Amino acid sequence: MHIAIISFDGFNELDSLIALGVLNRIKKPDWRVTFCCPAPEVTSMNGLVVRAQSTLEDARFADVVVVGSGIRTREVVNDPDLMGRLKLDPARQLIAAQCSGTLILAKLGILGSVPACTDLTTKPWVQECGVEVLNQPFFAHGNVATAGGCMASPYLAAWIIARVEGMEAAKAALHYVAPVGEKEAYVANALEYLGPYLPQ
Repeated sequence: MHIAIISFDGFNELDSLIALGVLNRIKKPDWRVTFCCPAPEVTSMNGLVVRAQSTLEDARFADVVVVGSGIRTREVVNDPDLMGRLKLDPARQLIAAQCSGTLILAKLGILGSVPACTDLTTKPWVQECGVEVLNQPFFAHGNVATAGGCMASPYLAAWIIARVEGMEAAKAALHYVAPVGEKEAYVANALEYLGPYLPQ
């Protein structure tokens, strides 16, 4: 199981790194989560330099792809070379996008007529693509999920874990990262948003 978290220069640390942390709560020999980038290193929106663990080309073969957000996403979607390297297929992959990552999915045609979630800054750009933007933190349809707001990234991670490893594993991952004294309430709140989009 390979999960690729795609992050470009200017990436939002909260989106990519929180997802990375939650997804790595699964401790199995074949469970691999990689920081997936277009270059050997990328620099975050706040100057953090991170080394890539996989390439955009590797994401084509990943079982799960998470498209992170950042302050340069509009530059990414206007770069035909970068966009051409993103060969994602919701028929065989779970695909999740966080905040402005939703714009990338819209531009790739992956969302189609399905509504999506994104952050408030990115909302008008996603709407320009003809995608309805929902006023909620999480939405999924089939193998594609989107989330809006940095702190919704655990929802994306939990959706992925639930789809691959089951609901109990997702609950355990959320419980681990939830604030002390709020754990049960945090998990219950997350599941309220995730439940309608998980197989029963």
